[in-house]
Formats: sequence, C-alpha cells, structure tokens
Amino acid sequence: MIEVEKLIETALREDIGDGDITTSSIIRTPLRATAHLIAKERLILAGIDVFHQVYKKLDSDLELVKHFEDGDEVNQGSLIGEISGEVAVILRGERVALNFLQRLSGIATLTHKFAGKVKSCPVKILDTRKTTPGWRALEKYAVKMGGGENHRLGLFDAVLIKDNHISAAGGIGEAVRRVKERVPGGFKIEIETGNLQEVKEALDSGADTIMLDNMSVDMMKEAVSIINKKVLVEASGNISLENIEKIAGTGVDFISIGALTHSAQAADISLKVISS
Repeated sequence: MIEVEKLIETALREDIGDGDITTSSIIRTPLRATAHLIAKERLILAGIDVFHQVYKKLDSDLELVKHFEDGDEVNQGSLIGEISGEVAVILRGERVALNFLQRLSGIATLTHKFAGKVKSCPVKILDTRKTTPGWRALEKYAVKMGGGENHRLGLFDAVLIKDNHISAAGGIGEAVRRVKERVPGGFKIEIETGNLQEVKEALDSGADTIMLDNMSVDMMKEAVSIINKKVLVEASGNISLENIEKIAGTGVDFISIGALTHSAQAADISLKVISS
C-alpha cells in the first residue's frame, strides 16, 4: 500500500535524519546479529509485516522469522519473532519498527477486550474516524485484527448526517432531502440523534441507520423500541469496558468506539539482540 510505504519512509527520515551517530560511532565494521522480538504482556498482534517493512527499507537482506501472525493472541514472555542481519541496521530501525508494532498491537488488544465483553450478543464493534493523521489505514486494519469492524474510512465513502449538519440544514428532514437530491442511490444514509424526538424524525426521514449518540442506557432501550427493527441502530459516545455489556443489551446492532484508536495504549514489546 503506497500510503503505508510513504508513512514508513517519513518515520525513518524523522528518526534517522542524517544518520545514527551513536551506532555508527560504536559499530565500525560489518557485524551480523540476531535479535528477539518479545511480548512483555498478553496482547493481540497487529503490524508484524509493517515491522518487517521498516527493516526492508533499510536493508532488503534483513530476515524475519515469525512465530505469530497478525490477529494471534500472544502470551506474556512469548517470542514473537527473530530478526537477523547487520546489527547496525537492527539498531538503526529498532525504534521506528517497534513504534508501528506496539501502536497497532495496542489497538488490536483494546479492540479484543471490547469485543470479548459482548461476544454473546449479536452486536458488532466499530471504529471511528478518530485516528492518528496518516495512520488511518493501519489503525483500522489493527481494529479488524482485534475482532472489530470498520465504520466509514472517511468522508468520501458513506453518508453520516451529524448534529452540525442538521443544524446547518435546519432540521433532519431537510438534511436528508438534500442528501437524497445530490448523492447517488448506492449510498446508505446514517443520522446521528441525541434524543427520542430526533430518533422519530430520523425514522420518518427514511434513514438506513440511526445513531444513538451519548444517550443513557434507558433512553437507548426506548429508542430501540421505537425503531422496532425498521432500520439498523448504532450506539455511540462514552462507551467503556464497564458499560458496553449494558449497551449491547439494549438491542443495538452496532457500537462505535472512538477510544479504540484515539486512546489505545501501545503494547509492551521489546527487541533484544541476543547474538552477534
């Protein structure tokens, strides 16, 4: 993927600049080594091939032996893989390669926790557009590795009428009318609602999906009852590991969680040179 290639190139240029002065000062002759990639906590792996891509940008001869693949659950202390090649290259690419792997594995791990909480319910966990600029494709990939699904990729591939759109149009009905007038019929229309009156208006307008934004669990239950399976229902806003089971129990079809990408903690993974 071209955008990932450019992101890797940018990250390497940002970190290495004119050169790794520490490594080049200490390692003055070619020296081969093997390094172990170790999980320091239980995690869901995501980004192992991106990790390898970083190193391949620096040295195409560098070899990675993988013991796990993306989407695998990895126990604390497990050997994720072994990378072999020039020790100077291993050291030069270490931070950038780990940044990608730790960030993506952190997202996959958090997604897995949310998905695990509602695995007995017929509900799907979705991400949002609250992603790191430039990282969207990778972060949404990590969500899938953790058992979630992707919401729209951007403003270009789905219609989501939010509160500010509704305010600018003068109401839900008018906003939907304008969309149907200008957008091809293949696009589904989702409408964000914040109260039961807006839910009724969205239902009457011909929406395909109604988002229940920042509603209490009791209000969600009432909204789901009003909608009565006529359209799909998405819950969003202030979703946590503590309340997601109650939200899933309201009968919604989707739960979108911005925290999957904007608040995931990087997974603890280390790289240790073990031979040279």
